[in-house]
Amino acid sequence: MTTTRKTSTLTAEPDSNDITTTPEPLPVIGPPLRDGQTPEKVRFAHHLRIAGRDYRPGDTALISPDYARQLRGNGYLARERG
Repeated sequence: MTTTRKTSTLTAEPDSNDITTTPEPLPVIGPPLRDGQTPEKVRFAHHLRIAGRDYRPGDTALISPDYARQLRGNGYLARERG
């Protein structure tokens, strides 16, 4: 019986100068934005589950201004400084 060894072929690694990486924009969570609204970046003060995803204190997300106002009133968002 003969054994066959498979050897992997070396592939050229892509040059790091050729790759342009742009950071992925955060998705807007919660209710959809209304016409003309821009999402608001918020920091959570308490644990909250939105659309099946857990957000811990200190996590940030983009949400609609109306939803941010509601969450701020309920104490789920951290107060902004300055």
